[in-house]
Amino acid sequence: MKKIVLKKPAVYGLCIAIGTLLLGGLWYADTSKKSLNTNEDEDHIYVSRLFDDGITSVVNTQNVISKPYTNESIKTLNSFYDYRGDEKSQQNAIINYETTYIQNNGIAYGGLDDTFDVVSVLPGTVISVKEDKLMGKIVTIEHDNNIITTYQSLSEVTVKEGDTVAQSTVIGKAGESNLEKDLGKHVLFEISVDGNYVNPDNCYGKTAEELKSN
Repeated sequence: MKKIVLKKPAVYGLCIAIGTLLLGGLWYADTSKKSLNTNEDEDHIYVSRLFDDGITSVVNTQNVISKPYTNESIKTLNSFYDYRGDEKSQQNAIINYETTYIQNNGIAYGGLDDTFDVVSVLPGTVISVKEDKLMGKIVTIEHDNNIITTYQSLSEVTVKEGDTVAQSTVIGKAGESNLEKDLGKHVLFEISVDGNYVNPDNCYGKTAEELKSN
């Protein structure tokens, strides 16, 4: 076999050519990678916009006013006195005590043979716990937006003045009152906004802000 001998200039030229090819290949690969990454970023942005545009959050982080009990068997025993209501509903909202007629500022809930848990309808702070000869044990809770809730005719109380309570915290047990003995075990629930009593039936399912604005 004939031996091929390359001269030095030829060797140098061959090395330079090979180096150029390698550098060119690396440059092309890097350029292609950047192009692919750019396309991926653009696709990601496009897909994100596709899913983000026009989406409105349906999660409400605000508490809505719940009822002062969790037992679904509880019934409404009397009504809130509304001067704009019809005669029948107004008659059902009058409390008769020893020849004295009293307009009901809340709603009495009960109808069970036994007692039941009474719960806070919103987060708040207990501002009063007391016992009344006519109304039994009474708990008053202050909430945001100058909303006050009162729970009367309790037989037991599980909170004390100054306690911070979450929504649905058990604050006591339903009991009886000397004012309305015929109702049996019940809770008389009242809501006031800015010092004015409002019908609890018109408050359930609303936020404190909505109740304040009405």
